[in-house]
Amino acid sequence: MATLRQRRFGALLISPVLLLITSLCCGPLQAVPRRLIILRHGEKANPYALCGIGQQRAIALRDTYLGRDATESVIPPGESPAAFLAMTLHTVELATPSAQSWGLPVTTYAVVPMEGRPEHVKREQEIESVQTAAADVLNNPAWHDRTVVITWEHSTIAREKLEREHPGEAVTFRQLLHLDTLANVPKSWAGNNYDYLWIVDYAPEISDQPTGFRLQRQLFSAPFQALPHNLWGAPLPADYPASCERKVSN
Repeated sequence: MATLRQRRFGALLISPVLLLITSLCCGPLQAVPRRLIILRHGEKANPYALCGIGQQRAIALRDTYLGRDATESVIPPGESPAAFLAMTLHTVELATPSAQSWGLPVTTYAVVPMEGRPEHVKREQEIESVQTAAADVLNNPAWHDRTVVITWEHSTIAREKLEREHPGEAVTFRQLLHLDTLANVPKSWAGNNYDYLWIVDYAPEISDQPTGFRLQRQLFSAPFQALPHNLWGAPLPADYPASCERKVSN
């Protein structure tokens, strides 16, 4: 019997005849964003909510990088984002201030905490979530040639260990969005880092293969200048508050 993921992605297969008809009457076959902005959720207090500095980071991101009136916007000039995507309660909490500033909802591919759920079931749900989101990113005409912001759990953005555990199957955004074709994309999201944006550019009129990538560290001015901004892969600061959970594994 086909798995849920096989059925979901099987639905994306189109017959050669239909492909030809679509290409003749309806324009490009693919629907590829011009830019993706990928980031991890903010610092968390527990499985359900961000801690104080994670909540501050959500506001700082709105005001500095992602919101309508951001001072150092990473949204291309003169454009508005097509969508904000999220996965968990933490990611929704981080994305919401920025999305609201544009009058947009947060599109969720929900995986939420559940008492007693086995870890392998949670991981399976996370993989299905990232696969569904990636398929939408590369096939949604409403997002074609625009910017999509993805706030996600770091373990399915990029995680070399998870990819090794699923040979022959794409299970992270790094694989599903073809970021692994670029030499400078990290193989894993560093477990100590909440303070980076991944900015990925495509040439949507040509293909769904990314053309550029950069890591951008989140640096904020007052009143958010004290938010952790450790370098990629570096430890969290010594004064990291006990009210926020530490995540040190990759």
